[in-house]
Amino acid sequence: MQKDKMKKKGIVFRIFSIVLSILLLLCIGLLIFQLIKMNFIPTNLLAPISVAIALVALIFILLLNFFTNHFLSKFFISLIVICLCVVGGAGNFYLYKTSNMIDAVTTNEGKIENVVSVISMSSSDINDLNDLSNKKVATLKSIDTYGTKQSINDLCKQYEVEDKKDLPFEIVVSNSVQEAIHSLYNNDVDAIILNETYRTNVLEMESYTDFDSQTKVIYQTTYYTESKNEALAVSDITNEPFNILVSGNDTYGDVGELSRSDVNMVVTINPQTSTILLTSIPRDTYMATYCDYEDACVVGAMDKITHTGIYGINTTQKTVENFLGIEINYTFRANFSSVIDIVDALGGVDVYVEPGMAVSTFYADHTLEGVVEGWNHLDGKRALAYARERHAYLDGDNQRVRNQQQVLMAIFEKATSKDIITKYSSLLEALSSAFETNLTMKEITDLIKFQIQAMPEWKFESYQISGYGDMALCAALGSEASVTVPYDESVRIAQEKISAVLQGYSSDTVEDTLNATESEGALSSEEIDAQVQADLYAYQYGYYY
Repeated sequence: MQKDKMKKKGIVFRIFSIVLSILLLLCIGLLIFQLIKMNFIPTNLLAPISVAIALVALIFILLLNFFTNHFLSKFFISLIVICLCVVGGAGNFYLYKTSNMIDAVTTNEGKIENVVSVISMSSSDINDLNDLSNKKVATLKSIDTYGTKQSINDLCKQYEVEDKKDLPFEIVVSNSVQEAIHSLYNNDVDAIILNETYRTNVLEMESYTDFDSQTKVIYQTTYYTESKNEALAVSDITNEPFNILVSGNDTYGDVGELSRSDVNMVVTINPQTSTILLTSIPRDTYMATYCDYEDACVVGAMDKITHTGIYGINTTQKTVENFLGIEINYTFRANFSSVIDIVDALGGVDVYVEPGMAVSTFYADHTLEGVVEGWNHLDGKRALAYARERHAYLDGDNQRVRNQQQVLMAIFEKATSKDIITKYSSLLEALSSAFETNLTMKEITDLIKFQIQAMPEWKFESYQISGYGDMALCAALGSEASVTVPYDESVRIAQEKISAVLQGYSSDTVEDTLNATESEGALSSEEIDAQVQADLYAYQYGYYY
């Protein structure tokens, strides 16, 4: 009887060990396959690592099946094999998630949704298209002509007419966004046709901060434009220098949504010298714009760089290339949500605040605690507020640009540190929807391999375009607004610094004759309030006159 029980237990353990061995073989085999497929481990390390993993698995399978005679040996060997299965399964899971994340952020081809609205006042009795008969509807003369054309064509279909002249309402042409909104508020027109990408511009006008509550959308036209963000790829991204345009949209949520580009930074990377130069262009910098598709805007028209974002990242790229006389190889687009999600996934970032630059409360988000002199650990919301803050500083937008560079460097340093191992899962979740880039999966995995193998000590350098404040006509608005006119000398310095890094030198070899990078200090709460009011007045003045 005792022998029968022993024999039965032996058969059960034999079946258990065979099943466990098959499971381990599957986990390890799939893990090695994914390592080879993803190709982010350096070639000289891939083979030894794969062989080592396979040998470890094989040794414990042999021990489990042929060299376990006692209960304790069976128990411990089984436990080790189970742990190996768990590790192999977890490795497969994270490799799968990594592959999906890279695929998600590098897939840019497709359609971009554009929405044009017919808008009336909330207090009016106009609630749908049937109420527009014998009314007046304002359209923009030379702004977003493509979107206006799509809306008018759609309205002709809805009213079943062949030509816009046969529409049951009168079309009134406005020269600017401000003029159209002013006509609507004053009841000179009964409705306006406006692309939704311009809504944020309207809300920044002091007289129309209540635009959302005072108006209603009675009809919308949705059309799609092609998203073709082709890279000017280098042949070997781990050996040749290249430029990346970082564009930060002023929105939350979907990173693909068209919106103003509030952060515009050319990142010049030279892998051979381990040098990264951040060249920032303040959002209000005034320059000639170059559009991505026909009728988007007037080619060569002068505008703030922030407005190029409403036409897509390709327009921002072409405009920056013309402005600096450079070629941009790749693009990287993110938004407000991206910063919050990535920083939180990293467990926060650390920034150093120079003496005299402490801020008790962020005007960008007054609900958050500010920063003190010295090192500050910031979570996602505070990091975003710090990168957006300008009213609290004497140097205004220039200091905001420096803060943006500081946050970007802090994110990079945290993401390439050893601490990333414990944050890897949450970081993958954040990255999967945090940004878009036209870097390919191969180029990203090549960079990962380069980081693992070479472990370069990256040297960060920075520069920002400077200029003087003025009032000027902005093409996207059709009216004047407060702008920053760049100094020719500052543009020249930026060009030479970028060229120096591309050629293997430090950007510090190019003298900054303007000395425009010194922080000028923070303002008191009373000075901040005064500055905000002055800015609002200037903004209103620009739109009205």
